[in-house]
Amino acid sequence: MKTTQYFQYMRKRKDRASIKEEWVRFVIDHPQKTEIQSDGRIRKWAKIQEADKYLRVILLEDGETVHNAFFDRSFKED
Repeated sequence: MKTTQYFQYMRKRKDRASIKEEWVRFVIDHPQKTEIQSDGRIRKWAKIQEADKYLRVILLEDGETVHNAFFDRSFKED
């Protein structure tokens, strides 16, 4: 999995250390929702059953480099 230095730095935060790489891959491969940001980055969301939360993954414009991943408390199912 390709990642940015920012992602690697943010993974060290206490609130993000529990996010598993397999969950990030799941969101990338099986998003429930996808949006393109104005800067070209791609947002993807999927529910992580094990955590009972929605994980948001931000990809760079190339669609494969992970820039950020966090549990999105404000996500609402469509």
